[in-house]
Amino acid sequence: MPAMPCAAPDFSLRDKLALITGSTQGLGFAIACAYAASGARVILNGRNLERLELAARRLTERTGHVPHAWQADVSDIDRQEQAYAALCADAGVPDILVNNVGVRLRSSMQDSTTREIAAHLHTNLTSCVTLSRQAAGAMLAAGSQGRIVTMTSIAGMLARAGDAVYPIAKQGLAGMVRSLAVEYGRHGITSNGIAPGTFATESNAALAADPVKGRHVVGRNPLERWARPDEIAGAAVFLASPAASYVNGHILVVDGGFSITF
Repeated sequence: MPAMPCAAPDFSLRDKLALITGSTQGLGFAIACAYAASGARVILNGRNLERLELAARRLTERTGHVPHAWQADVSDIDRQEQAYAALCADAGVPDILVNNVGVRLRSSMQDSTTREIAAHLHTNLTSCVTLSRQAAGAMLAAGSQGRIVTMTSIAGMLARAGDAVYPIAKQGLAGMVRSLAVEYGRHGITSNGIAPGTFATESNAALAADPVKGRHVVGRNPLERWARPDEIAGAAVFLASPAASYVNGHILVVDGGFSITF
């Protein structure tokens, strides 16, 4: 085998088009900022036009990049295929898809209604499967060496009483990551996941500030703090970049060590 030249790994996303679902705030917005700063053209996504436009302005102020704003409810699978086709025609075929949309049902199994369970699994799991299928199909047609990055959770490996349905959905997403990796890897399209721990995003602000529950989380974490949203950026950029060209079907845990303690 010929000797390989020594070179720094390539973490650049230059000339790539990246779609991050649910990216008007939280981890999705942090990933969008990191991708723009790494050279990608970014597509922000959200259901609310006002919040989407605000997020686009914030991203431009922070990075100088003007993103494409895609107003769409990706959980509406009856319209998803048509909406995604229109997006590709308008903005181009994304080289990178980040499945970030998700909701949380903090309820026990017995206290959750059948309708609530079905809606939760639909938004967190089914819609991600169908969107990933469409995105991968478009990547194949375009000849793109694409990247699919899915936000799972440490709940994708663990379970807790009183929070029953969320882990089911997230463990399903972990299975989806592996299925996509096997299905599309031969075509040069990789699929990986990120399992975040406790991040102090807008949706977790009340919990992080709670003097009892918030401190309990800190006490469980070897780093003894909540994560900042921007601390998801390294993992997200890596998995979408050429540096991760041989990483496929992996779930990268970003939780400060929370899930390894007992």
